[in-house]
This record gives sequence, structure tokens and C-alpha cells, in this order.
Amino acid sequence: MSSLKLAVIIGSVREGRFGSTVAAWFAEQAARHGGFEVDVIDLADADLPLALPAIPPAMEPNPPRPEGMVDLSARLAAADAFVIVTPDYNRSYPAALKAAIDWHFTQWDAKTIGFVGYSGASGGLLAIEHLRQVFNELNAHTVREYVSFPRYYLLFDEEGRLREPNEPAAAAQTMLDRLHWWAEALAAARTASVAA
Repeated sequence: MSSLKLAVIIGSVREGRFGSTVAAWFAEQAARHGGFEVDVIDLADADLPLALPAIPPAMEPNPPRPEGMVDLSARLAAADAFVIVTPDYNRSYPAALKAAIDWHFTQWDAKTIGFVGYSGASGGLLAIEHLRQVFNELNAHTVREYVSFPRYYLLFDEEGRLREPNEPAAAAQTMLDRLHWWAEALAAARTASVAA
């Protein structure tokens, strides 16, 4: 398989969040897959103001951004595919994740996105469904496959290891296969579009 760049984004910035544990597990699965160069992006490391620029991104896709967002923007732009690791907050996804999405535009365009959800009963699926709508508007392709951890606090041990890893690992590999297919196809399409 060709090596494509996969950004694994930790969507929660809440103190004490579990997202970094889930993201570390998924990054390990992605490294084992072998088709991607993996970059784990922690949104807690970026400056993500909720107040957006006055000009909408369709008119100014790359507005001046806070200095603390420059690294994030560059890493998003370099990625060929994304996996969003997200909990459910009030039946949706975290505000910091929405800010990161809305501050960017071309970085998502014609790229593929997968999801890993975790929360109580829903396992992050409520957040994932909302995110599919948002990324569709940004001309990104979300894959059907996902990984979900309902009642994640029962599934991982104190060291952050899954108690029963086989089923989630199989789901991750299936999603990574699909992500790789789409990432390769879309990378070729973006290259052809630039050359035309």
C-alpha cells in the first residue's frame, strides 16, 4: 500500500478527557495497518477562538489565524485523510472541535474522514452523525465504517488497554482499509485537478 498521511484528531479538550487514551489506541491500530503515516493532533495544543473571521470561508478560505493555530492549520493541510476521535457532549460533539472545523475550509476539501466515538450509552454515535452533516457541507467524504466505544469506562483497563481488543481492532482495520481506498482515490483526483 502507498503511504498516505492520516491525521488522528483528539476532539475533546476537556480536563481529564478520555480522548487521548482512545486516540493512542487508534493510532496504534493505524500504524499496524501500514498504509498511513500517522499524525496525532491534540486540539488542546491549539488556540481555537470561537469568534470566527468576519468574511466567510467560501469567500476567504485561508484567513489570518491566531499564531497558536498555525501549526494545526499546516498539519490539517498536509493530511490526506482524517480520523476524528470524539465523545458525545449533550447529544453532539465538542465546541472546540467545531471551532477547529470552522476555522478551516480548504484543508478538508476532497479528503476522506473516519470516526472513532466514545461515550456512555451511544458510544459517540450522536456526535458522529452530526459531524457527517458538517463535513458533507465542506466537500469531504465520510466513510460509512466507524469504531464506537459505548460505556468506554468499562471497556478499557486502568492502563488504557482494551479488555477485549479483538472486535474493536477488526472494526478499526476495516475502517482503515476503506479510508485508505478513498484517500488514495481523492489524492489522485486532487492531483489531476491541479494539473488540468
